[in-house]
Amino acid sequence: MTNNEVAAIRPDALAGAQIEAKAEAVGEGKAKMGVLRTFVLAVLAGLFIGMGGMFMLLVKSDATLGFAASSLLGGAAFSLGLFAVLVAGAELFTGNNLMVQGWLSKRYSTGALLRSWLVVYAGNFVGSLLLVCLLRLADFGGMGAGAVGTTMVNVAAGKCALPWGVAFGRAIMCNILVCLAVWMGFAARTVVDKFLCAALPVTAFVACGFEHCVANMFFIPMGMVAQSAGAAYEGANAAALSVGGMLSNLSAATLGNIVGGAVLFAGLYWLAYKKGE
Repeated sequence: MTNNEVAAIRPDALAGAQIEAKAEAVGEGKAKMGVLRTFVLAVLAGLFIGMGGMFMLLVKSDATLGFAASSLLGGAAFSLGLFAVLVAGAELFTGNNLMVQGWLSKRYSTGALLRSWLVVYAGNFVGSLLLVCLLRLADFGGMGAGAVGTTMVNVAAGKCALPWGVAFGRAIMCNILVCLAVWMGFAARTVVDKFLCAALPVTAFVACGFEHCVANMFFIPMGMVAQSAGAAYEGANAAALSVGGMLSNLSAATLGNIVGGAVLFAGLYWLAYKKGE
């Protein structure tokens, strides 16, 4: 077998400069995509990320797991969400922060960038709420003799109780890792590659307790629904689980995700590979 034949069977991943070029091309396609298609794909992404959260809640409801094991396994379960987005194809607000690279290279306007982000953000929220409704219909919180419902409330209340600055800092760290997963996913050549690219960064951000705005669009409403359905609560932050607490968390998480993904991650890679040219 010749070297060319080997390369055709086992192609190398894209190098850094090639990833940046692909990120710009992908971003341009997203900026030019019609509003309806963007919104529908964003609804799917919200649904997928929520499914990762759903899987995580189930794992973390096992009281026999220690803190480290629960965090690690919960993070691994949550990676289902981003893996589905990368492979099935959907529009996720946090990953789309990488679109700033094409904007910096003047491939599309500020208006096109912001329009895409706003439509995707709204679609992600709708998809997350759709899953909340479906899980309530399925009485998902009742699994494990109500342990899942308790975990829903605990996770949501804990997020709402975070000081704004803490949530903002954790959101910066979160989207550095999420954008790292998407960036490496651009380099991937196969479905297995994409899974491995998604698994470790996503497991890390969930295990470390960082804040992802789209995930929280699922976790917090799900906790509210579980609480209203009578789920038990084991923490001291029950009063924090409110619309005001949700808005505080989502504002901090959204802005922090933009700083981590668009400003730090995407901006630094653009400086390294495109500005240098």
